[in-house]
This record gives sequence, structure tokens and C-alpha cells, in this order.
Amino acid sequence: MEALIQELFTTSNELVYNHHSKPVDPRYISGQRFFSLSSSSSFLVNNSLVQNESGTKEEEEEDGEGDSSAATLKYIRQMLMEEEDLENQPCMFRDCMALQATEKHLSDVLNGTDSPPGVFSWSDHLSNSLSSDSSPFECQNSLQSLASRGGVEETDRDHSPSNGKRNHEYSSPETDPAENQRNNKQLAAGYLEEPELLDDTYYDALFCPSKKVDNSEFKAGGRNRRGKKKAETKKEFVDLRGLLTQCAQSMANYEIRAANETLKRIRLHSSSHGNETERMAFYLANALEARSNGTGTSLYASNHPNNISAADIVKAYQMYINAIPFKVVSGMIANKHIRKLTAGGATSLHIIDFGILYGFHWPCLIQGLSMRPGGPPTLRITGIDFPQPGFRPEERVNATGVRLEKYCKRFNVPFEFKAIARKWESITLEDLKINRDCDVLVVNCSDRLGNVLDETVVPNSPRDMVLNLIKNINPDMFIHGVVNGTYNAPFFDSRFREALFHFSSLFDMFEVTVPSEDKDRLLFEEMVLGTELLNVIACEGTQRVERPETYKQWQTRSLRAGFQQLPLDQEIVKFVKEKVKLDYNKNFSVEEDGNWLLQGWKGRVHHAVSCWKPNNN
Repeated sequence: MEALIQELFTTSNELVYNHHSKPVDPRYISGQRFFSLSSSSSFLVNNSLVQNESGTKEEEEEDGEGDSSAATLKYIRQMLMEEEDLENQPCMFRDCMALQATEKHLSDVLNGTDSPPGVFSWSDHLSNSLSSDSSPFECQNSLQSLASRGGVEETDRDHSPSNGKRNHEYSSPETDPAENQRNNKQLAAGYLEEPELLDDTYYDALFCPSKKVDNSEFKAGGRNRRGKKKAETKKEFVDLRGLLTQCAQSMANYEIRAANETLKRIRLHSSSHGNETERMAFYLANALEARSNGTGTSLYASNHPNNISAADIVKAYQMYINAIPFKVVSGMIANKHIRKLTAGGATSLHIIDFGILYGFHWPCLIQGLSMRPGGPPTLRITGIDFPQPGFRPEERVNATGVRLEKYCKRFNVPFEFKAIARKWESITLEDLKINRDCDVLVVNCSDRLGNVLDETVVPNSPRDMVLNLIKNINPDMFIHGVVNGTYNAPFFDSRFREALFHFSSLFDMFEVTVPSEDKDRLLFEEMVLGTELLNVIACEGTQRVERPETYKQWQTRSLRAGFQQLPLDQEIVKFVKEKVKLDYNKNFSVEEDGNWLLQGWKGRVHHAVSCWKPNNN
């Protein structure tokens, strides 16, 4: 999504948080002038006055294509303004991932097959290892270290070797000893009532403006916007990547003493507030210690600090789509191909969205459909996600439907919504209530099939079962976005090495594009990157839910399931490439390989998207 200069509205007052600026005095960033805003003010973009929040519908509808990222960002901002209960809800994505990992963990505990947690008590350390200069967004796990065998095939339990010292503490160098005395607080999995319908101010912020919005703040890069640093003492050069690899290898070989000593050195030179390598090392060290302790699943399931809510995660997501084009490009590819399918006068459109989350994909599509000559088609969305913990597993998927319904009413788009929250492999055609008289039927899955188990864990692959379901749906188009990753090996040492390469690139990406002390970046790195690393490194078997494949592996899997790949529309590809080139850091790339659109950073492919349909021949 094209990045915007945006304001983050808090739900408790009318203050607007502008990234990297104080609430007084204008700041100059990359040649652009930024002002502190109130919710009704205007702001300057490329020396043009743009009305904040409001502005006439006619101006915003000049371009029928709309601005995908602008619509999404305003959709998010209005969620933060109007839905106060978001401040009290845990993150939707993290909750459902943790639930998947926990189900097997609890089963093992009940059956007496779970690894013993060890003598050391984590209650004093799990969520209180913040540095003296840290924010509440830093990683909160201070773990102890012991090695577990990594060079063997994975099992359905956390690894916890029986030998070695169990009471030796490894605290992060950032840990405040005073804070370690407090008791850990676990976030309850309770549920609030359904959010109230949003008032009319919700709509004013959801248009896809045709005005170009500058994102030079992010495009210029984070390093250029830090200002001059104070004089620092010369640091000792430490090869953190080498130390991390050495530590993982020692764990794989049961070299307990060597692993512990190496981990001590890593802790001394890593920090969640350091440079990209130091941050990556900080979270990898947490994951290595969790693996050695056999506490990976329990920590992953409970990694929801009380002071971090769904609203905080949504704000961090705003930062992400401002600075990183991956989600934006996937959304553009999906929306523009769907609009092409409906351009011939279709009267009904049914989208089955696997992994709908908060519905950020669809605001701009809805607006575009409303502008179609002859009127919009009837839009039906079946929103599918993993179940949430608690007695109402579909609650937050239903809340997404409420938001989208209000949005469709504003644009006079006839709308129906059905929520499904269960294990994807258990869904049947009957559950989807497909009307075969529908003119256009589309299945969308953006980066989420990698969270479904594969044949390395379950003989009857749930991943293939979902693809077979999609084939039986027989859609006009299946739009599939994937995280391109090679860190799904059943052997720990290979998986660690590939995860090191992959996440090194991600931390470098944020270092270049987002300021070092940006709170949303700190939160994203902790709650998204750090938590993913914890699951990849410290969890095994069905408890490991982060299981990406390369786009070439997905190609083989999709062909085997009976799909044929469709060519990407070259006009859309050209449009997307130009957008990324103009609006994002020069190190981002958009390339084609066959009929896949690949997105990368400094030559490393991170995301891919392609279009398919069942091969009925």
C-alpha cells in the first residue's frame, strides 16, 4: 500500500500522534514540512493543502481506481477512533495462532506427555525484563538456557533436555532488577460484547482519495532521519551472526556449557533498541533460551502483555503498511484483478477470504465497485479465520463483517457477510453456502496458508485439504499470496540457519525505512517478528504454526492439487511496479518469475502472489 503521512488517533482523547514529530512546532523531514494536527485540521503534502478526514466526495472520487493504501489506512484509523473496546482486546492474529499452538500443548499436558518445565520459576521474569530506558513495547521474556538436540526430526513437544543446570539465570542486559520482582500477569482470554455500530464519522475517513499522498518520510529511510548521534565510545566488534550460529550448533550437539557461554556473550552485545543485527540477536537469543528450556509453546501462547492491546497492534500495522509495500501490492493485485472480472456487468460477486483478519483488503475494492458504470454488483464476503479462544470463536470475524457492512452502506453497495472461524481443513462446501448462480466467485488467501500444518507433521496434509476444498469451490479465480520462506525444515540446525538469513533481511528492512526509536516499530519487532522467531525456533510438531514455503514449492503443491496458473494482467503489473518505485525505498523490488509477482528487499524474495483457477480438463 502506498505510504501516507498519517496521524494515529488515540481512543482516549483527540490527540493525533504524528510519526517522529512532537506535538509542537513544524518539523522538516526529507524536505517535507510536517505539522501537529487536530482531528479537524488540514496538512501539507507536497506543498498542497489536503483536507484531513473530510473533503468532498466528488474530489475523492475523481479517480475510479482510488488509492488502496489510503483507504486501508483511513479504515484502520477510524477503527482506532471509534472502537474503544479495541484497547481492551488482544490481537486477533496472535490470539488465533497461539490457540493453535496451545491446543496440542494442553493435550500433551493432560495426557502426561509434556516435557517438564524445569525447576526455575518464570513468573518473575516472563514479562518484566525491560531495560531502564525501554518502552512497554520491548521483548519481555528473560529466559534461562539449556540446549536441546536440534539435528533430529521434530516431535510434538517442546524440547527440554534432562541434563544440565536448570537453575542458572540468564537475564537480558536490558533487564531492570527491580522489575524482576513483580509477578507476571497473564492476559485473560475473555471477550467483550460486540462492538457498537460506528457512527457516521466512520465513513468520512474511508474514501480512497485520488490525491497523491507523499510518503517521503519512509521512502527516504530511517537512518537519514535520526539526526546526529552523540559521541559514543568505540564499541567492540562482535560477530553476532557467527555467535548465534555457534550457539545453535552447540545446542544441536548437546554441548551445554559451550551453548551457555555463547549465549552469555550474545546477551552482552544484543539489545531490542540497538541496530538491526543487535535487535535480531536479542529476539533470537530469547528463542534459543526458550527452546533449551522446553518452554517455547507456553511462552508463545502467553506472549500477550497486559499493556498491549489489539489497538496497539493495529497502530503498528499502520506503520508497516506506511513503510513496507508487501501487503499493499498483494491487495492491489487482488482488488484490480477482481474488478477486471466484474467489469463485464456482473450483478453478483462472492469473495471467500481465507484469513480475513480485520478486513483491511477490501475498503478500496468496495469503493471501486460503487463507481462501476451501471451500478455495483451485490457483494457477498465469506470471512474465514482461525478460531479465537473463548466461548465465541467467531466474534471478531463477525466484528469485521459489521465494519464492512457499514462501509458498503455508505457507498450503496449491496452486501452480505458470513463468518466462519474454525480449523480450515474442517470446512466443507456446505459451510460456505455457495450460490452457483453467482456471476463471479473468487477465493482469496493472502499469506495465511503457511499457518496451516503440512504433511511433515500430519500424514493427511491439512494444507492440501484446504487446497482441495478451494478446487472444489471451483472459483473463477483463486488469488494466492505467500510468504516466501525456507525456514520450515524439520531439522533444527537447518531451520535456524534459514531463519537467521530471512529475519536478518526483515530487521534490516525496518532499520533502513523506519526511525530507530519509533514505538510502533519497536512493538512490531517484538510482537510480530520476535513472536514468530519464538515459534520457529522454540516450538516443534503441531505447536509450530509458522511454516512458510517458497513460491516454487507452492507452485508444485498447487499444480498437484489440480490448479492451473493464470497469467497476471500486465497493465496491473506495470501499475504496481511504478507505485513501488515511486512511493517506497529504492531497495524494494517487484519482479516476475513465470506468472508469479515477486516482492523483495535487496535481492531477497519475501512475498509472492499469483492467480489460479481449477483445471477442470
